[in-house]
Amino acid sequence: MPVDLVAHLDEVNKVAEEYIKGNDETAISKNLAIPRQRVVNMLNEWRDMVSSNEAIRIRAKEALAGADKHFSVLIQKAYEVIDEATMNGNLGAKTNAIKLVMDIEKTRIEQLQKAGLLENKELADELIETERKQEVLVGILRDVSGECPKCRSEVARRLANVAGPTEVITVDIIT
Repeated sequence: MPVDLVAHLDEVNKVAEEYIKGNDETAISKNLAIPRQRVVNMLNEWRDMVSSNEAIRIRAKEALAGADKHFSVLIQKAYEVIDEATMNGNLGAKTNAIKLVMDIEKTRIEQLQKAGLLENKELADELIETERKQEVLVGILRDVSGECPKCRSEVARRLANVAGPTEVITVDIIT
């Protein structure tokens, strides 16, 4: 293999490593002192190489499955925080944990999209729905939160309107 090709592939790998870390083209350009357009071209080249290599695609799918499982664990832990905050009447911690769940889900969707596993339209629809649910949840917490001891049924009803038909909503409000 010619030296120029090896050097080029090393540079493509450095760019890809930065990209996988979550850096965008501009940040990669600054970090590696490479013109942004060249970074874009190298990322496109890297994507082409990766998509045409079956072993790399299998590894990438395994890594994504592992990351997806990790996101699920993080979400479960956030729900544990929500439950504990509810038991302790800590509305601030509960609100932060609910926002954390929404942020984790958004990050998961972005990661899957970045990996090319979601169609752009599908991603846009899911992101819009996630943002809509987040706005509704914040509104519910703001409007109904702990101001009224009779609010349990109202919070449950409104959360049920936000949830999909397969989602289970449990509301425990300490009065």
